[in-house]
Amino acid sequence: MKQKRKLRVLIAKLGLDGHDRGARIVARGFRDAGFEVIYTGVHQTPEQVANAAIQEDVDLVGLSCLSGAHLYLFREVVRQLRERGADNITVIGGGVIPQEDIPKLKEAGIKEIFLPGTPLDEILKWTEENVKPAG
Repeated sequence: MKQKRKLRVLIAKLGLDGHDRGARIVARGFRDAGFEVIYTGVHQTPEQVANAAIQEDVDLVGLSCLSGAHLYLFREVVRQLRERGADNITVIGGGVIPQEDIPKLKEAGIKEIFLPGTPLDEILKWTEENVKPAG
């Protein structure tokens, strides 16, 4: 019987936002739950994130932005993935995001937004229910 591969998750901090405590906590939560996790560090461009997601063959990209540039940066990651034929990668986001921006982000292809204070268990449960490994 072929064993199902672990879900691969990439966590990225976009733009000039260097506050990565929440992203590191989420990355650690995924790791502790048995996921394979790649953390890109801070100051990533959308192109760098898309390239890393494809190179690492991830199933899920988790984006974090606290700087207010989420609309442009999150949309651009999705666009870059689509442009490279990797629109099968699920993209979620988190950070300080106004409620009125959430529908715009979902329209752009972000599958879910998790705001500050969201319990890790809620993020993990959503991921287990909505993201399946490719292999």
